[in-house]
Amino acid sequence: MTIADRSRVDLRDVLRTTCAASPVEAIDVMADGLATLTGATYVQFLITNVTHRAVVRFAGSNANAARVQEENGDIAVLPLRGTLYEQVLRRQRIVRLDEGGGERILVPVTESGDALGVIDLHLPRDADELVFADIAAVAEALARVVVASRRHSDLMDWAQDTSPFSLAAEIQRRLLPGSYTCETDRFTVAGWLEPANAVGGDTFDYSLYRDTLHLSVTDAVGNDVNAALLASVLLGSLRNSRRRGADLAAQARIANDALAAHANVGQFVTGQLARLDLHTGVMTFVNAGHPFPYLTRDGQVREIELDIDMPFGLYPGRELRVRRLQLEPGDRVVLMTDGMLERNAEDLDLPGMLSSSAGAHPRELVYELAETVLHATGGDLNDDATVLCLDWRGGPDEPDRPDREE
Repeated sequence: MTIADRSRVDLRDVLRTTCAASPVEAIDVMADGLATLTGATYVQFLITNVTHRAVVRFAGSNANAARVQEENGDIAVLPLRGTLYEQVLRRQRIVRLDEGGGERILVPVTESGDALGVIDLHLPRDADELVFADIAAVAEALARVVVASRRHSDLMDWAQDTSPFSLAAEIQRRLLPGSYTCETDRFTVAGWLEPANAVGGDTFDYSLYRDTLHLSVTDAVGNDVNAALLASVLLGSLRNSRRRGADLAAQARIANDALAAHANVGQFVTGQLARLDLHTGVMTFVNAGHPFPYLTRDGQVREIELDIDMPFGLYPGRELRVRRLQLEPGDRVVLMTDGMLERNAEDLDLPGMLSSSAGAHPRELVYELAETVLHATGGDLNDDATVLCLDWRGGPDEPDRPDREE
């Protein structure tokens, strides 16, 4: 499409053309379509890189940025801190700037709470209500296009990987969920993993079913490929049994036996598994040698003191105990690995940080916690630092929940 076609183009045309495009061209096609639809002089899509500390120019309407970068082996990486892009992504708000007879508009591209990037466009005039609505609709659709296109190509991974990964880091990253954030009317969950210099085998995971949310945080002993392989066995077993309908106790037992069958002497994984009933707000936990999670309720932060069983993989045939907690609307639960508590960050006041950041979105909380630990250690993490945050808002079934029990 070209600007000359604008009078014959509407939002449906842009979406139809995008859906018909190759997965590696779809984002460029959508950028071209948005420029034609709105009369923008330029449209850029910037995707967050793997660290979420920078954005990468991935596609554009009047310069095939992704193709040019791919051919030249060059990626335009823009650090986020202190930029307009940071405001858009962190606060999830649209920024509009008067540019003397025209307008620059920056719009977050977000899918179910997961901040994927920013649309940056310039109009030769101020946007009216219709144009502004079209821009917002394309941003919503673009988030889905990014997610769908990633299934078919490494192109977006290539753009986001602005630093080379070791084999261990590549294995570890593939164990993480496809989206680090999930947001619904009843809850928001967000995770973050800050890798050590030598990958420590941490993972976090979540999966949403119709009536339940499954969560896990795990930490494999050792470093690099061996730790990543241990994590692969454990997490693979947890996902396999979860998908076959096993309850939390059975998932823990099956995963322990699987790891015990494949691990060498002295190899194990600590972990915390949790399951949230989305109708009642009842959360159940299994703790296999792992640091306690934190609960923030009514402005007060405390540890959730769970029964502690031995780590996964030491002995087969064990049953791990299940603990139950009734969540209240407004509760926040934070799970983490011991990398968040490592020796050279031992002066950090985690309860104080959780209390002072009670109003932060979980997506921002997990990132800021990791940033704080990274700063406290001078960027020299001895172990992976992983955190998973759940905000519970409750819902219509709350009045019928069982009596509170811990």
